[in-house]
Amino acid sequence: MPYAITNRCIQCDTCLPLCPTGAIAVMDDREFWINPTLCNNCDGYYSQPQCALVCPVDSPIPFQAKKGRCKVNEQIATSPDLFANGKTNVFASAIVVWELCNILAQRRSLPWQVDAKGQLYYQRQVNQGRGLVTFHVTDALDSPHPPLLRATDALATIDTFDIRAACLHLIYAAYASSLERPWEQEFVINDRQIEEYLGLDKRKDLSKTAKLALIKTLVQQPCNLTVSLDWNQQGKVKGFSSDATHLWHLLNIQHHFQPDQRGYKHLTGLTFRLKAGIWASYFLNRTGYKTHTAFYQYGTLPKSLLTTVMSIWQQHEGAARILLWLLFKTKMGHEQRLTIPTLMRIAYGEPKLTQVSSQVEGRKRLLRTFESDLEVLNEYGIKPVFDPVTYPTEIQPLWAKLAELPDDAEAALEFWTKDGSSDCRLTDAAPRGKWNRVINARLLHFQLPNDWQKPISKKPKTKHHRQSHQQVPFASHSTLSGQQILAARQKLQLSQRALALRIGKSQSWVRDVERGRFRPASQDQALLRQVLMIETLD
Repeated sequence: MPYAITNRCIQCDTCLPLCPTGAIAVMDDREFWINPTLCNNCDGYYSQPQCALVCPVDSPIPFQAKKGRCKVNEQIATSPDLFANGKTNVFASAIVVWELCNILAQRRSLPWQVDAKGQLYYQRQVNQGRGLVTFHVTDALDSPHPPLLRATDALATIDTFDIRAACLHLIYAAYASSLERPWEQEFVINDRQIEEYLGLDKRKDLSKTAKLALIKTLVQQPCNLTVSLDWNQQGKVKGFSSDATHLWHLLNIQHHFQPDQRGYKHLTGLTFRLKAGIWASYFLNRTGYKTHTAFYQYGTLPKSLLTTVMSIWQQHEGAARILLWLLFKTKMGHEQRLTIPTLMRIAYGEPKLTQVSSQVEGRKRLLRTFESDLEVLNEYGIKPVFDPVTYPTEIQPLWAKLAELPDDAEAALEFWTKDGSSDCRLTDAAPRGKWNRVINARLLHFQLPNDWQKPISKKPKTKHHRQSHQQVPFASHSTLSGQQILAARQKLQLSQRALALRIGKSQSWVRDVERGRFRPASQDQALLRQVLMIETLD
């Protein structure tokens, strides 16, 4: 049973150095507190709890969980809540933010190096190799010139990184985008806001103390990285450089306690005060963007991404890594081709791919994991669209092959009967050489949910008179119904998959349209009329 310190404590510091687990901490105003998630009654170290043994005033007592609601008496004003529409929020999406997200998600999978001083660093070339963005690890959460850790200590810190900390990093990027000068202005958030953003408020299996301990850990981890910039001129923006400084400054942590009848103060809340690093003056500078002296780069942060990562990180970390990577990749274009080796490196790391390259069983396990991760993404609305040339049906995952399975029982029976009489059945073993074929395959793109769409630009727009060379003419204002599309497809004896390939959509998109779950856009309707040869009504 853990111990707790009561208000009889005289702050003599006797117990602090004796705690073998580091559970005793000095909070605000020199208040001593024992973290019940770390205290183990000195089990495995001493026969008796050292704090209770050496305390001159018998302050430590056996801990008992707080009963009733946790109330924070001292209210501290915080920055306005994010996700005002309940779905999305603007966030800073510069290369610095992207790479820190990759570091928190992929950790040792990235190509870390050691410099001449013995310090660990990760470097990303930008602007066609003419610029560098360099990251180091530090244990000083806020310092004008943070000390950089040497390789051994830095790797130990990286090993403690939790992929869920990437969600906190994105939350910081959302708050920073709401400020005019985020490298100078602070933002304040508390545990209640973070619980709501991450969906932790719905976790009934975690105690309040456990939630606060988790939130505090996740909040601190993005602040363990520094960045230095060496950026050459790009367009009208002149080159710039900066020394290693924090990406996020954790300026203060305010602990909120509520005493009980025994005099023990229960931790009931946390408030954090943060500020963006100097990088924001180069990449999140509205005034500088207008005068061509800096950039202003932003994107859309879906709230569903945060809750999804929090749901799948433990059993499907590879899927969570891809999800975080795609948040930034989507701004590169909807039709961006994605090779399977690229996705696997993001999900599992280059060392893992190299390790299994000569192991038959290892390749099979990794392929099953990859297909399972794609299925998880598909279930959460991030639907992969397979390239029919390099990723044909016979090597696609079983869940993708079953996308055409009808919901109607009789139609499903007919489907399986037809499949059983065919030469190549869905449940047949994977074809020979599937690993090599998948490694050489690619996805056309991921079909993304509506809340992933790019926001309306806040940047000054210039008029473009050049028209696209590939435009589908829209010849009618009449709306196609799902029944019309279904009848026309069946008349041409096309399967849903064949139609999807012709119009560049996923099979599930065609199925949902035919069932009337949503109405296709006008350009998609024009394309459907053209492919299905549906006459235009004047």
